[in-house]
Amino acid sequence: MKNDVGNRPKARKNMGKNFASYLKMTIFVDAKVLNHKITKQPNNKIMQYTHEVQNMCCVAKGPNHGPAPIPEEGKWVQAKEIKDISGLTHGVGWCAPQQGACKLTLNVKEGIIEECLVETIGCSGMTHSAAMASEILPGKTILEALNTDLVCDAINTAMRELFLQIVYGRTQSAFSEGGLTIGAGMEDLGKGLISQTGTLYGTKLKGTRYLQLTEGYITKMFLDEDDQVCGYEFVHMGKLMDAIKKGMDANEALKSVTGTYGRTKVEDGAVKSIDPRKD
Repeated sequence: MKNDVGNRPKARKNMGKNFASYLKMTIFVDAKVLNHKITKQPNNKIMQYTHEVQNMCCVAKGPNHGPAPIPEEGKWVQAKEIKDISGLTHGVGWCAPQQGACKLTLNVKEGIIEECLVETIGCSGMTHSAAMASEILPGKTILEALNTDLVCDAINTAMRELFLQIVYGRTQSAFSEGGLTIGAGMEDLGKGLISQTGTLYGTKLKGTRYLQLTEGYITKMFLDEDDQVCGYEFVHMGKLMDAIKKGMDANEALKSVTGTYGRTKVEDGAVKSIDPRKD
């Protein structure tokens, strides 16, 4: 008994050495079996495996051909990281109650949003949200933008839809060599740099009213002998403001940017004209 008691400290010491050796060997063997170097991660944590995984045998990996290539700016790219993504695309998002919508245009170069165009419709508060989003988005990676609160639910949804388009290679510039230059989003607005929106109203009792079309603000609707719409007169608001800013008289500017579409003359069958907002 005395010998046993006297040997206990030595036994403990040897046990500690043996356990340390066992632990080192276990880590070495596990690392070799799993074909994985035991290295510290950036957060100083060692990769950990469950006991079940450690006891599994290693099965060699066969296929390793990488991701399917996607078209980006006139070339095929095997995208593995965010910086591999480039392209310009449009997309639409909507808010949860579906009372408003956003059309979002992004021009992405090497994963970074270089240009954005935010257009909204249906909700008065969305315009202010769009103002903030236009400051937030440029300079962010598309992954950052996806996980950033863009103030309005419709803009967030549009960002989600665009992310899917872009990373799957479904951009408008997929087959355009070199992609589109920064500024293409603004050019998409056309002369006067104003969004092309359609605003039309109708009732069962009084019929249709054209208020705003692609050409601009509708000032007159022309009707034929059957009181059916046969043409309209419009004012391009963007061009009007440009002309006035250049010093042109407002009345002269209005005449210069007023146009018509369809049958608007008597000889063409137009019997009368109405103001769609009053008549």
